[in-house]
Amino acid sequence: MASAHDHSSTHIEEGQAISVEPIDTTLWVHIFVQMFAWGIIFPLGMVLGIVKSRWHVPVQVAGTALAILGYALGHMHGGREFRHNNVHSKFASPISLLLFAQILMGIYLKLHLEKGINGKIRRFVKIGHGIVGKALPVLSWTQMLFGGITALGFCQGDHIGQCLAHFIMGSAFIAYGILLTILLLVGQLWLRRTGRSQEFFDSAVIAAWGMVNTFTEHRWGTAWVKNDWQHTTMGIIWWCAGLAGVWLSRDRDGRPQRNFIPGFVILITGWAMSAHPQDLMISAETHKMFGYTLMAAGATRIIEISFVLRDRPGVSEEGRETTSFQYVPVFLLYASGFLFMGATEEQMSLVASSGMDHVAYILILYSLAFLVFLFTNVLINIYDRNSTPALPNKEVANGRLGPRINGNVPVRDAQEFELEGLMSDDEDDGARRPREDDSDLNSPSTVGKNSDGVAH
Repeated sequence: MASAHDHSSTHIEEGQAISVEPIDTTLWVHIFVQMFAWGIIFPLGMVLGIVKSRWHVPVQVAGTALAILGYALGHMHGGREFRHNNVHSKFASPISLLLFAQILMGIYLKLHLEKGINGKIRRFVKIGHGIVGKALPVLSWTQMLFGGITALGFCQGDHIGQCLAHFIMGSAFIAYGILLTILLLVGQLWLRRTGRSQEFFDSAVIAAWGMVNTFTEHRWGTAWVKNDWQHTTMGIIWWCAGLAGVWLSRDRDGRPQRNFIPGFVILITGWAMSAHPQDLMISAETHKMFGYTLMAAGATRIIEISFVLRDRPGVSEEGRETTSFQYVPVFLLYASGFLFMGATEEQMSLVASSGMDHVAYILILYSLAFLVFLFTNVLINIYDRNSTPALPNKEVANGRLGPRINGNVPVRDAQEFELEGLMSDDEDDGARRPREDDSDLNSPSTVGKNSDGVAH
C-alpha cells in the first residue's frame, strides 16, 4: 500500500500503465507483508477489540509495525515501473491517514482520561474508534484489489467500466456471503429481535441494487450494444422481484415470514450470467461456471428455507444450532464472487496466453473462496467464544451429537433406547437378587423365635 514512488517511469511505453520488467523480490515482499497485515492481522485485531480482549492492543501494534514495513518496501522496489497517478498509490494516502487516526484514538482510549472535558469527548472518540476499526477491513479489501489492478496494469481506458462491474458485483457477492455467515452463526437472535425476516432485508437490498443497475448499465442516449440489454433487464427483474420479496416478508397477521424471492433472484441471475456471449473460450467457460455456481447458490437457498428450515427462522430456538446444509448456499456465494471478479476481459486474455486451461483457473478461484470462507468462520468463532463464554452443552443421545429432525428422535435411536432400558432393567434385577438373597440369609430366622416361643 505504498504511495507514489520517486522512481522514474521512462521505461513505460506510450499508452501503457506499467513497464515490461518483472516484479522484483522487494515488491513481492511488499505485497505479501501488506496482505498479511491488512488482510489478516487488522481484521483479527478488530474482532478482539469488539470482545474487549487483552490481546487487542498487541495484535494491532504488530499489524501496524508490519504495515509500516510494507509501506517502506513499496518505495524501495526496483523492476516494474508504474504510472505515478495509479489508483493504488492515490488510495494509499487516505487509508494510511485513517490508520494513523485509529492509532491516536486507541491511545487516547487506553489512557482512560474521563475527567472534565475528556468525559464528554471520550464517548465520541469511542464511537469513532469503533466505526473506523470496522471500516478498515472493507477499505483494506478495496486497496488490495487496487494493488492487483495496478501491478498488472489492468482497468485502463475502455476497460474501466467492465472492471468496475466485475469487481463491485463480485465483492458484493462475497460480502453477501460473509453477512449470511454472520447471521447464520451469531446473528439469529438479533434478527428475531428486529421483528423482520431475513428475506425482508435481502429483498430490500436487491430492489435498491436493481434500481441502480436499471439506469447505469446502459449509457442513455447511445446505441444499445453487446450486453446492455441483458444488464439492464437484469436490473429490472431485481427491483421487481425485490419489491415482491419485501411484500412477502410478512404474513397476513403482520408477523415475519420467510420466502423464496432472494434465492430465486440469485438463481435466475446465475442463469442469465451463464448465457453471456464471450469472445474467448476460457472466458465463456469461466462465466458459465460462475452462472452455474450462482444458480446452485440460489437453488440451495430455496431448499434451505422451504425444506430444511420449513420456513422457521432457524433450526433451534436459542439460535445456536445449524445444519451442514446451511453452509452450502453461503459458501457458493463466496465462490461466485471470486469467479466473477476473475472473469474480466484482461484477466481472461492473460490466462489464455499463459497456457493454463479453464479447469485449473476455476479451481484456483474456488481455492481462494475456501480460504476467505475459512478465515471468516475463524473470526466469527473467536467472537462467539469470547462474547458468550458460558456455552450450552449439546444434546447427546446414544453418543450422537446434534439436533434431532423436527424435534423427534429417529426410529433406530428410539429402538436402541428402549432395548437399552430393558437391558439395564434386567441387569438391575440381577444385581438386586443376590443382595436380597444375602439379606435373607444374614437376617435372623423367625423359625427359631417361633419355636422358642412355643417352647417357653
